[in-house]
Amino acid sequence: MVKQTAGRDQLGDFAPKFAQLNDDVLFGEVWNREEKLSLRDRSLVTVVSLMSQGLVDSSFQYHLMSAKNNGITKEEIAEILTHAAFYAGWPKAWAAFKMAKDVWMEESLEGNERETHERNMLFPVGEPNSGFAQYFTGQSYLAPLSTEQMGIFNVTFEPGCRNNWHIHHAASGGGQILICVGGRGYYQEWGKEAQELNPGDVVNIPVGAKHWHGAAPDSWFSHLAVEVPGAEISNEWLEAVDDVSYGCLK
Repeated sequence: MVKQTAGRDQLGDFAPKFAQLNDDVLFGEVWNREEKLSLRDRSLVTVVSLMSQGLVDSSFQYHLMSAKNNGITKEEIAEILTHAAFYAGWPKAWAAFKMAKDVWMEESLEGNERETHERNMLFPVGEPNSGFAQYFTGQSYLAPLSTEQMGIFNVTFEPGCRNNWHIHHAASGGGQILICVGGRGYYQEWGKEAQELNPGDVVNIPVGAKHWHGAAPDSWFSHLAVEVPGAEISNEWLEAVDDVSYGCLK
């Protein structure tokens, strides 16, 4: 689901109606009509429309990043811009390629860093953790290691990624154990200082403790998440860890 606040953030006081139409109608309604057109296809249409007008500004960069996040690959954006060049104009394509190259170059660098991180671990990074993406800031990955007797999962966080504050509930037993296996990260319980986590560190998370965990701002991080058996187990997902508090961690 697309949520946008740029209109209100930048023009809310000066042009409140325009800001409301931008955030609530264009992004809040039109972009979210996924039953009519997917986010990926909407990104494709938007990128080509902006390129055809020669609008390679910050808004074009934003939509290139959205296109990347919505699944358009480096190979596909190159083909899209090449095709559009014959209709929109060669100079416009050159300008668009310069910005697209920068956006997708980050993907190549991230891929190399992920491969290096994975080589330094015993366990695989796994697949994008899409089932729980709404509870994470940034990209995480999940590799199930054991789903019988006891759930054990390798959870990997890209630099800067962390999960929301959350609480593990259980009528009896329950809780979670984190075993750090790669990179550098943090764990924090509500009302306490965040503690740095490195390979070999173990965290016992009791039932009822509000907490979060994730990567350091400058490092990939992986931990095994061990689900402690219990009765009537559930997770309560809460608010995201705000950027200010997280930004104070080094």
